[in-house]
Amino acid sequence: MTVDHFPPEVIEELKWYVYRLVDPRNGETFYVGKGKGNRVFEHVKGIKVGDDYDEDHQKKQHRINQIQSAGLEVGHIIHRHGMAESTAKSVEAALIGAYPGLANKVRGEGSEKYGARHAKEIIAEHTAEYFTVEEKLILISIGRRWHTHDVYEAVRGCWKINKNKAKYYKLVLAHYRGLVRGAYRPIEWLPGTKENFPDAGNDEPDRIGFVGEEAEREVRDKYVGKRVPAKYRKKGAANPIRYCYP
Repeated sequence: MTVDHFPPEVIEELKWYVYRLVDPRNGETFYVGKGKGNRVFEHVKGIKVGDDYDEDHQKKQHRINQIQSAGLEVGHIIHRHGMAESTAKSVEAALIGAYPGLANKVRGEGSEKYGARHAKEIIAEHTAEYFTVEEKLILISIGRRWHTHDVYEAVRGCWKINKNKAKYYKLVLAHYRGLVRGAYRPIEWLPGTKENFPDAGNDEPDRIGFVGEEAEREVRDKYVGKRVPAKYRKKGAANPIRYCYP
C-alpha cells in the first residue's frame, strides 16, 4: 500500500520531525530533512522543499526518478519526531553529518562549527597557534567544498573577487573551520567559466578563479595547520573572502 500522507491525528502527534529518504534498491539514505505535516512526502511529488537549491533539487529528484522508473517506492523513514523546531534543527544537522554522499547541499544548522570530525581535528581547531600575516594575502573559507574536493580545487574558484585587485596578492590561503588547510601562489586569474573550471555548475562571468601552485615549504610552515586570527573570522559574516595585510 502506497502511503503519501499522514492522517490529521498523526500529524498532531508528530509535531516537528526529522526524516530520511531511502533508496529501496540498496537501502542507502540519500536525503535528510526536517519538517511538519506531510513535508516528508513532498519530495516524491517533485516539489522543491525548504532549503533546496537547484543543484540539490536536481540531484535528489534524479534519484527519486530512478527509483520510480524501477517500479519501486522511496522509503520514508521518520528518524525522530515529537520535537520542537530548535531540537529538530540540531537532530537534522547531526544526521546529515552521519550519512556521507547525501543529496543535501545545505549541511544543517550549526554544522560549520559543531559538525562531525575527528577528535584530533577538534583539538587542532581550538589549540593551534594563530598565524601572523607576513605578506599581503587572500584568505578564503572553502566551506562545504571541503567535503567534495581536494584543497586546491576547493579554493581556486570561483569567487566574487575583482581581478584587478587580486593580481596584487601573491598568496592565497584556504581555511576550513578556522584552520588553514593549504597555501597557494596564483599564477593566473581566469573568468569563472565551465571551460576554466569544469566543476562549476554554470558559467559565472562575474566570478574569477586562479590557476596556481603550492606555496614554497617555508611559507606553508608559517600558515598551514595554524588558526585564523579572530579578526578575520567575524561571526555571521557571509563573505568567504578576506584580504589580509602585514
